[in-house]
Amino acid sequence: MQPDSAGSAGTLIAILRGVTPGRALAVARTLYEAGIRAIEVPLNSPEPFASIVALSEGLPDDCQVGAGTVLDAEQVARTHAAGGRLVVAPNCDAAVIRAAIDRGMRVMPGVGTATEAFAALRAGATELKLFPAVSYGPQHLQALRSVLPASVAVYPVGGVAVEALAQWRAAGATGFGFGSELFRPEYELADIARRAARVVAAFQDTYRNR
Repeated sequence: MQPDSAGSAGTLIAILRGVTPGRALAVARTLYEAGIRAIEVPLNSPEPFASIVALSEGLPDDCQVGAGTVLDAEQVARTHAAGGRLVVAPNCDAAVIRAAIDRGMRVMPGVGTATEAFAALRAGATELKLFPAVSYGPQHLQALRSVLPASVAVYPVGGVAVEALAQWRAAGATGFGFGSELFRPEYELADIARRAARVVAAFQDTYRNR
């Protein structure tokens, strides 16, 4: 099993904040070729639903596509209609979680505290986004892990350094979301390919070294 395949033991999620519909597919294909199998288009990007349509139609079936910065149930519905099957939120909103689950979508609400984490689980989430991860650190995740059910997946997102992936994994991280480490609108495709190869290699090393 590949550790970065969508829905498996761990996932790398590429966050394409600021991507435009005309460039989305070329960027996503570059990330896919490096081994990344989950692509998130934040909804505060230009024409995000057009980008999601392009990605859902143009990428292989084993690449999961969806939206980030999802704040309400209507945005969940629009993501689904555009072909997205992944919903990532910066916060814990039970209505967003339920709307995604009702449509059979993968949903990752943002949490920081145990209170938020258990609220997300009560709403039906099975995967959590620790956000912003840089504000908490691996020790915080380790403490959360001591009370969360073992089956719950946790993905640190926001300020995670590639050099610290092993530390995060040791603390209980399932996978990670990367934004500017992989993509900014000004990055050329060659730069994105180089960055993605580095991130994927570092992530795979955390499996070999466990």
